Amino acid sequence: MIAYLSGKVLDSNLDSVVLEVAGVGYRIFVLGKLIQEVKKNKDISLWIHHAVREDSEKLFGFKNKPELEMFELLMTISGIGPKSALSILNASSLETLTEGIRSGDAAYLAKISGISRKNSEKIVLGLKDKLGADLSGDENYQNQNTLAIDALVALGYSERESREAVRKVEKSDNPEEIIKKALKKLSD
Repeated sequence: MIAYLSGKVLDSNLDSVVLEVAGVGYRIFVLGKLIQEVKKNKDISLWIHHAVREDSEKLFGFKNKPELEMFELLMTISGIGPKSALSILNASSLETLTEGIRSGDAAYLAKISGISRKNSEKIVLGLKDKLGADLSGDENYQNQNTLAIDALVALGYSERESREAVRKVEKSDNPEEIIKKALKKLSD
């Protein structure tokens, strides 16, 4: 199995790059943020997940090992394949995704394109222990965070930046306090 590749970018499109390694071109599916960073004829190195199916073989590449590990963890959940796992990682930063799973926030995952509410709950239940559950948080605290995020989105901030700002705020059971502190973080 291929675990790591380093070479020159020959081509890229919306969801993949062609990487030349020792004269061989490998099509590797990557995250959207990596597509924006890569430049033709430049060298890059990628951690690889080699997906072998009955009718196909595909390579999925990641800039760092933690992204690869999260991708592989997501695929341990029934109903989540490589395409869905890549979609989840494209929709959120690794830190935000990890925090959402640790705190049991299935509602956040359900908002990601292509992920059903049922699958988002399976992801949280299946990975919460593997990622180390946030034992200091409780369901009420998480509900307050969700309310604060929804309020920030209603004020015009994106889901991602709202979630990041709320994540950086110290824990509170008061959604108004969370919103005020998150707004301050967003204006910094």
